[in-house]
Amino acid sequence: QGNPYMCNNECDASTQELAHPPELMFDLEGRHPSTFWQSTTWKDYPKPLHVNITLSWNKTIELTDNIVITFESGRPDQMILEKSLDYGRTWQPYQYYATDCLDAFHMDPKSVRDLSQHTVLEIICTEEYSTGYMTNSKIIHFEIKDRFAFFAGPRLHNMASLYGQLDTTKKLRDFFTITDLRIRLLRPATGEVYVDEQHLARYFYAISDIRVYGRCKCNLHATGCKEENKRLLCECEHNTTGPDCGKCKKNYQGRPWSPGSYLPIPKGTANICIPSISSIGNCECFGHSNRCSYIELLNTVICVSCKHNTRGQHCELCRLGYFRNASAELDDENVCI
Repeated sequence: QGNPYMCNNECDASTQELAHPPELMFDLEGRHPSTFWQSTTWKDYPKPLHVNITLSWNKTIELTDNIVITFESGRPDQMILEKSLDYGRTWQPYQYYATDCLDAFHMDPKSVRDLSQHTVLEIICTEEYSTGYMTNSKIIHFEIKDRFAFFAGPRLHNMASLYGQLDTTKKLRDFFTITDLRIRLLRPATGEVYVDEQHLARYFYAISDIRVYGRCKCNLHATGCKEENKRLLCECEHNTTGPDCGKCKKNYQGRPWSPGSYLPIPKGTANICIPSISSIGNCECFGHSNRCSYIELLNTVICVSCKHNTRGQHCELCRLGYFRNASAELDDENVCI
């Protein structure tokens, strides 16, 4: 029962065969027994055994599925999952976990099933994941899809409704958005009411896997992300730039930047950044017009009201009934006769 390679008296961080370093929480699982990180034991009881595990992406991430933490030891008696939206400068609780929420955090126990569309952003304490040494009781979830289901239906068939809510409700968007995650382990699994002070080596934390499912936040101005110098960067489109495509490119500030929109469903709205008037100049109209227009559908600029019998995107052609004067330059008033 359990993993035969769990540390008893054979843990040694300086010996590769006996070490359980943090990177083993993020390696490829599927082997049996699993690889895992293991904390020190609760040898300093009754001093609390507190451990923080921080995940940082140096990029804004939008969560798309449940966060899943697999414990190789018993699941902790007390734990807090926290998030940051500002690269770890400030932290907010995502969810509390405890065998006794009232005792641990002075909160009534709840599950996601107790929430609704109107209370989906409520921070709850759950007792669902904090009991049992059994092998089938290893996993702790932070339920993203169950929260999506309040808007998209139990089978997530009505994603248009969810996207509509995400589009119009900033607090909802921000709830599913992170730059960092922190797992605060506050009390290891004890399995009983009292701690056995004669066998403190049995109390510790061990995690074999942490899974976070998400996509780069690019404000709907990119279809993907790339890694560059160990950083995730949006591959920005729509004349936008920045880590999250959060501003218009130089010379494309003809109107204020705006995020893309899911609405109207299903195609949405790109909200392309358009050329600045200063960058357009005379629209390259060869002096035959001082006015221009930006055609968003084509992402191009055309000259308007071409004079001197000219026409075309740059007033470079002659109107019907007029012919190009081969002896005149394109910027000559007599180019079309």
